[in-house]
Amino acid sequence: MTFEFKPIGVLHSCFKQRFGIPSQARLATAARGWIEFYPPYDREEAFVGLEDFSHVWLMFQFHQSLANDVSFTVQPPQKDGARFGLWATRAPNRPNQIGQSLVELERIEKTRAKVKLHLKGIDLVEGTPIIDIKPYLPYVDAIADAKGGFAHQAPQPRLRVDFTDNAAQQLAAIEDNYSDLRQLIIEVLQYDPRPIYYRKRSNKKIFVMELYDLLLRFEIL
Repeated sequence: MTFEFKPIGVLHSCFKQRFGIPSQARLATAARGWIEFYPPYDREEAFVGLEDFSHVWLMFQFHQSLANDVSFTVQPPQKDGARFGLWATRAPNRPNQIGQSLVELERIEKTRAKVKLHLKGIDLVEGTPIIDIKPYLPYVDAIADAKGGFAHQAPQPRLRVDFTDNAAQQLAAIEDNYSDLRQLIIEVLQYDPRPIYYRKRSNKKIFVMELYDLLLRFEIL
């Protein structure tokens, strides 16, 4: 038995590459993006009532991951090398490459019979195919006594983020053009976006990531 999914749209993200994307949605609350819908899924009647919901589930495809590169044990980034079974994690390399994220619905934009969903707290890269959208229902989706296994608590910030004088000046000159840019940079860097094998090294290295159309250079001291 096989299934074929047809994307209903594509996500345009502040994250232009995988490096730097938070491990879960809503860890970086200032991370923004919007969904461009493909016809006929962009018709206004498909969105009636959605404005009354604060959050939505996004079903999407890990289009930059490889379905044939699946490992049945995974090292979650928050566990510093400990391995867990694939089904106990949300690793992107999965047999069907399907992911889901709970994000904030910031606003619905309607222009020229087109509809865009503007989102906050995303953890998806530019160009992610969107398979489906479902509203978040607090009475059924929020489970007060749920167990979270190795991820029962939210990850704590690992790093303090400081800006050099030059970086602070550059940021001050452009941040009015980007929503909550300073907050986004801090939220992304404070969880240490480096791969696990780099975290265990003491040598200094300058890393570069893309946010919006900007190149962000940082160093761990």
